[in-house]
Amino acid sequence: MSLLPTFLLILNIFSTLFMTGLIWFVQIVHYPLFSEVGKEGFIPYQEKHQWRTTWVVGPPMLIEAFTAVLLIRYPPIPNTSLLLMGVGLVFLIWASTAFLQIPCHGELTRGYQAKYQRRLVLTNWIRTVAWTLRSILLGWVAFSVWKLAAAH
Repeated sequence: MSLLPTFLLILNIFSTLFMTGLIWFVQIVHYPLFSEVGKEGFIPYQEKHQWRTTWVVGPPMLIEAFTAVLLIRYPPIPNTSLLLMGVGLVFLIWASTAFLQIPCHGELTRGYQAKYQRRLVLTNWIRTVAWTLRSILLGWVAFSVWKLAAAH
């Protein structure tokens, strides 16, 4: 196997594992604690949260999406079905972010609203499960690469 597919796979694995760990923290700890911030300080909190979160999640999400697509073009294994499923999960994550979580955050910039905080926690399970499945898929891809290398 050439160096490019290996490099792309490593970048994809690291960015996905980073986001999987982060999304579990957000799902179990961070989003549920929004209700504890208090109504008076919630708007500046939410604005700062969105700004800072963008800088933490933006680069790994872009790296993950870019390398997931490139792995289809430069696959590290002959069967690309797992890689295609991975791209589908990236699409699901991005669609969920754009159409479910970002609108909830937008509503929360107007002030704390329990309805949108609950919706945020509930709909974020889509991303949590999708990133977890991506991690499992990439583990299987890495194992397949290892098996191929060991056979040669």
